Amino acid sequence: MAAAGKSPEEQHPVKTFGWAAKDTSGVLSPFKFSRRATGEKEVRFKVLFCGICHSDLHCARNDWGFSTYPLVPGHEIVGEVTELGNKVSKFKIGDKVGVGCFIGSCGSCEDCANDLENYCPKNIYTYPGTYHDGTPNYGGFSNEMVADEHFVVRIPENMSLAGGAPLLCAGITVYSPLKYYGLTKPGTHIGVVGLGGLGHVAVKFAKAFGLKVTVISTSPAKKEEALKTLGADAFLVSKDSEQMKAAVRTMDGIIDTVSAFHPVMPLIDLLKNHGKFIVLGAPAQPLEISVFPLLTGALISGLYIPSINAPGYDSWNVQPINAPGRKMMGASGAGGLKETQEMIDFAAKHNITADIEVIPMDYVNTAMERLHKGDVKYRFVIDVANSLKPV
Repeated sequence: MAAAGKSPEEQHPVKTFGWAAKDTSGVLSPFKFSRRATGEKEVRFKVLFCGICHSDLHCARNDWGFSTYPLVPGHEIVGEVTELGNKVSKFKIGDKVGVGCFIGSCGSCEDCANDLENYCPKNIYTYPGTYHDGTPNYGGFSNEMVADEHFVVRIPENMSLAGGAPLLCAGITVYSPLKYYGLTKPGTHIGVVGLGGLGHVAVKFAKAFGLKVTVISTSPAKKEEALKTLGADAFLVSKDSEQMKAAVRTMDGIIDTVSAFHPVMPLIDLLKNHGKFIVLGAPAQPLEISVFPLLTGALISGLYIPSINAPGYDSWNVQPINAPGRKMMGASGAGGLKETQEMIDFAAKHNITADIEVIPMDYVNTAMERLHKGDVKYRFVIDVANSLKPV
């Protein structure tokens, strides 16, 4: 059980170090703690690289209200196996492996039985939170990790470790809904809202599936990147009402990756009847939805909740069209371990990695500020092995 009253350094036998946020300022600094000894079904590995997800920023600052301190972020973790429990069968010493968003679940519920550990009511996040023994979980901004082999993913030999790290969160977060919501048939037309850490990976997976992809962004400056670099088929500026009207009812599905509050009704109007709008971002404010366009497909700006007509979005002045709609609004959160391995293998086969900026550990606070401003193409990855110094 938990070592009650003991300091982070004393809770477990293996001395460990990393960088942690100590309070809601979110500022990270060197931190000494400890990890448990390797259990019989556990894998211990040296951390080589760790991606920085937007949720790391949210958690470091307690934007979602459930962070506990000290907090070591990081759930896009890749490394090299250094020790194995005597009942581990999937890995060997020296294997390249990864850990994503989850390190535990109940193992007995319906979701666990269906390889959907991410939806287990007792799932255990890589951080924050507590493990089965009651001690705090610490993420991958650290020199090593230990996890049950069930929650460890094998990284294929032909995959870049730095470029592959963000796929353990961003990759599975976009891959899983494309599969679950039936949006992988070649020729299917999808929109990708937002061209950031999630969005650029969504474009890559969608193109690998043979989809027609339209990137939807508030920034006209991202057009060339979307079309020429990432290979999208079309680009829409969401603040341009003429462009948006021209695209009404053209898309089979939309993957919305934006983590800030934004109007969604103009986006839902881009869907064909029976289309699917899938939310992947996690804005702190609730999104505002009008039901009529979901039910009937009616393009009636006057029926929208008034605050949806946000600054920068022109009134469309469209006349009512009473036509069948049956549009779906759904969501998705990461993926189970079986599907995560499937995603990694698919990515390796199709040469998919994240576009990254590799940084040293001592740059992490600057990186967090740049991430907050959207100043990264498209994912920061910490070179942990070569830059994390012992405390």
